[in-house]
Amino acid sequence: MQNSAKRFNYVIGDLQGCYRAFCQLLEHIKFDPSQDVIWFTGDLVARGEDSLSTLRAVKELVDNKHAYTVLGNHDLTLLAYARGFKKINKKDQIADILAAQDCDILLEWLRKQPLLLTLPNQSMMTHAGIPHIWSIDAAKAYAKEVEQLLSADWQVVDEFLAQMYDSRIDTWSEDLSGLTRLRVIVNYFTRMRLINIDGQLEFGFKAGLDAEMPEHFTPWFSLYPFTAPQQFFGHWASLQGQSKHPSLINVDGGCVWGADLIAYRLEDQHVFKVKNPIQ
Repeated sequence: MQNSAKRFNYVIGDLQGCYRAFCQLLEHIKFDPSQDVIWFTGDLVARGEDSLSTLRAVKELVDNKHAYTVLGNHDLTLLAYARGFKKINKKDQIADILAAQDCDILLEWLRKQPLLLTLPNQSMMTHAGIPHIWSIDAAKAYAKEVEQLLSADWQVVDEFLAQMYDSRIDTWSEDLSGLTRLRVIVNYFTRMRLINIDGQLEFGFKAGLDAEMPEHFTPWFSLYPFTAPQQFFGHWASLQGQSKHPSLINVDGGCVWGADLIAYRLEDQHVFKVKNPIQ
C-alpha cells in the first residue's frame, strides 16, 4: 500500500491518446497529485480513442508540476498536421484536437516540451533513446538545439516542420548544420529503433527482438555502454516493455495495439500495467 508520507515518481509509456487506459492506470497506481510525479515518454497522442482528452489531461498535470513529458514523433507529427505541412494519416485520431477551441493553446504548450529529461534518480528519459555514438552531455546539448528552435516564433518553427520528414539523412555527423542537423537530431531522439556501429539509423523495422533484422543493424540499446547512465524510453511498441539490457528500460507496452499501458515506479522499480479496455 502506498505510504501517504512518501512521494513517488512514475515513468509512463506512450499514451497514444488511450485516455480510458490512462485513467485506469492512474487509479491502479493510486496516483496522488499532491505528492506524486509522472514522467511521460512522449507520443501523448495519435491512434487511441481520445487524444484530445489525453492531451488536455497531461497538459494540466504538467502545468501544475505534477508531471513532465518529452516529445515523441507523433507529438511532432501533430504539430506538422496542424500547420498544414503533412496530410493527416487516417490512422491518427487527432481531428478533435484540430477542431477544439483550445487547439492553439494545446499546440503552443506542446511545442515547448523537451526532447530529453533527467529523472530524480539521475537516469535519462527520451522518447526513442540516446545512441551509443553520443555522450550524455552531447545528447543534452543536441536536445537543446531542437528545443530552442521549437520555442521560437512560429515562422521559424514552420520552416523546420515543413522539412522535418526526410529519412535520407540517417547518420549523425558533427559537421551537419542548419535544418538538416536538427532533422537528424529529431530522428535519433524520436524515431530510432535499429542502428549500426557507425550510427546509421534504419527506419523501416518495427517488429520485436525475435524478428529477422536488416544486415549490419541491431537494436540501438545493444550497443549502449553498460557503464552509461540508466535510460527510460518508449516508442518501440513491439518490445512490450522489454529491452534485455539492465540499464535500459522500455515502458511502451503497446497499449494502443490492445496490450498494456505501463507505469514504472522509480523508488522501488515496481512495474504497474493495465490492459487497454478498448479493443
